[in-house]
Amino acid sequence: MSGFLTVKCRLLVVSSVFLLVLGSLAASAQEKRGPVTNLPLPRYVSMKAAEGNVRRGPSLTHRIDWVFKRRGMPLQITAEYGNWRKVQDRDGAGGWVHYALLSGVRTVLIESELLPVYTSPDSNSQIAAQFESGVVARLGSCNVDWCHISAGGYRGWARKSNLWGVDISEIRE
Repeated sequence: MSGFLTVKCRLLVVSSVFLLVLGSLAASAQEKRGPVTNLPLPRYVSMKAAEGNVRRGPSLTHRIDWVFKRRGMPLQITAEYGNWRKVQDRDGAGGWVHYALLSGVRTVLIESELLPVYTSPDSNSQIAAQFESGVVARLGSCNVDWCHISAGGYRGWARKSNLWGVDISEIRE
């Protein structure tokens, strides 16, 4: 009987260690941080400049693949290297951009045709405006399903699922 208990104890210890390692791997995957800023990766930012070169690598010697030409456009940072940030747009296109061209001001891109923007986070409330697909709006607070946005002098609440530039689980105050 004592041999059986020893085997059972060993199995318990091995399985406990396995679960601890698995848990720490999951936690580290969720807490990925940039090596330069120590901010979460990925994260959203916006274009500060009206124009920004997008390069193949993180230096001025790398070739320019294209130029972002929309101030305020939301971008997602996926990597950092020195003064450079690897970004991508809604379509997944991107490359390396100098950090000075980016802003921490949060914006979102409207992803549905004529998105109703409500006076409160409730689809039964009054419609304050309708935003066309492709409009860049400033992002305010967000709850589980709704975000407060503003553009062109209009503001209100829109369903988070119709916006690019905010994570579906993100809560903002």
